[in-house]
Amino acid sequence: MARKQSDYLASLLADEEMLETKSEVADIAASEAVAESPAAPPAPARNERLRGTTLLGRESALARVASGEVRQVTQLLLDPARVRVWKGNARSYEHLSVESCRELIDSIIAEGGQKVPAVVRRIEGDPDHDYEVIAGTRRHWSISWLRKHSYPEMQFVAQVAQLDDEAAFRLADLENRARKDVSDLERARNYAQALYDHYGAHLTRMADRLNLSKGWLSKMLKVASLPDVVVSAFASPADVQMKPAYPLAQLLDNRELAPAILREAKTLTRLQEERRNAGDAAIPANEVVARLMAASAVKTDGPPREIVIEGRGGRPAITLRSINRQGVTLRFHAGSGMHLDALLELARDALTELEDEGRSILL
Repeated sequence: MARKQSDYLASLLADEEMLETKSEVADIAASEAVAESPAAPPAPARNERLRGTTLLGRESALARVASGEVRQVTQLLLDPARVRVWKGNARSYEHLSVESCRELIDSIIAEGGQKVPAVVRRIEGDPDHDYEVIAGTRRHWSISWLRKHSYPEMQFVAQVAQLDDEAAFRLADLENRARKDVSDLERARNYAQALYDHYGAHLTRMADRLNLSKGWLSKMLKVASLPDVVVSAFASPADVQMKPAYPLAQLLDNRELAPAILREAKTLTRLQEERRNAGDAAIPANEVVARLMAASAVKTDGPPREIVIEGRGGRPAITLRSINRQGVTLRFHAGSGMHLDALLELARDALTELEDEGRSILL
């Protein structure tokens, strides 16, 4: 955990006058070692003075712990199966994989265990779990994976904190800001949920509490409004970055432009799926954005005269022509690489979309 993060955690867990020094812990450990060691021959007076100083230091340190001036942070070794992930965290647990956690997994194996503790809090009323992860989702996933793959002795190392939901959200957000593998979309949707859960829909208050620019936070919340049909057009939600996604989200507010963007998004989703199944490279994010933006440039001063639906490899499969109150003409293209049943399913989907958009189609 970076220093800023640890300082932030300390401020959440401690009173203003809380002190935690390594020297005090060392004093306690040293004095315990002295107390448990066998009797030794009398030492010179200087050694007696040093031991007296150590004992005084131990007594002082123990007194400060007892008084509450110093608060000890306990690290626990937990079974990750008994620890759930807090739903308020931005990271999408289901999208974690061996590939995305490979570096962390290798590090844990090389070091013989998890060295940086996660932050958890105790929960009640859940018979299957005793704690939930506030910060350290990747560590939880990695330890869980290792226990199932040849390392059953691995333990999930965690520190227990007493945090309310808003404080837990701020702590998790602070850690996620330093993680490159947390996408803008994940953070944006996390912010959108937290805005109502913790800040009563007051954007200014939320920006102040998180020490963020109000303008930047507003853009992130706009990105969070992207519908799933648009997100699925990308190879991965991690490809949805704020800079290109923000103007796209703005365009979707335009009722005249949105239908064309959504149609293109569905086409891209199908093409991405075909490429995955064929083992081909996915359509890159910049191309996805360009195609979605280009779809919004279609003139909307009347229903489009033609809609081209692509098949495999981006080749035309079906063209919907002469769309008007009298009906619609469908043209099936040769060489689309699709079977008749698949073509008919595409045609059915296209006609359903036109009906949903309020087009009068008489077949």
